[in-house]
Amino acid sequence: MPTKQTYRLLGVDPGTNLMGYAILEIFGSKLTLVCIETLNLQKQGSQQEKLKRIYQELEIVIDKYRPTVMAIEAPFFGKNVQSMLKLGRAQGVAIAAAMSRNLEITEYSPKKVKQSVTGNGNASKEQVGAMIENILGVKLPDIGFDAKDAAAVAICHHYQSGSKLGGGKKFSSWSAFIKENPARSK
Repeated sequence: MPTKQTYRLLGVDPGTNLMGYAILEIFGSKLTLVCIETLNLQKQGSQQEKLKRIYQELEIVIDKYRPTVMAIEAPFFGKNVQSMLKLGRAQGVAIAAAMSRNLEITEYSPKKVKQSVTGNGNASKEQVGAMIENILGVKLPDIGFDAKDAAAVAICHHYQSGSKLGGGKKFSSWSAFIKENPARSK
């Protein structure tokens, strides 16, 4: 497969109240932000209605922007079991929507996403947001952390994936990496 082919990648930060999604276009090592949104489900009603809306909205996004891959943030274990169950359902519905459109799907832990984007698995949401703007070379509107987290998941997938998306190159040293990825250093 040619290394200079253009691909679109959907990043999703699942949630039953707020769900972020972002579409990146990848050409070689160049990342371009195509779309970044937060789906507000807080006034949607029952959990079933929220899950249905997540499914429907992602189908619309996939049909409109035609990504070939979806990267999604995995639920993390917290103290509230009910919240984790709801988050897992939202993730499952998002995955089902992507599967219905034949997307390749990969999930990443929140720590892995932060590590990939900032170099620190314990980075704050503000640090992640600043690095996304730096990496993409854009000033993001005040869209909330969910959409920014979705962009971070997509960027993480780009960096973690093999040559298919241009992110699997091996480097001989840190200086070689920085030379080819100036946006990832401060």
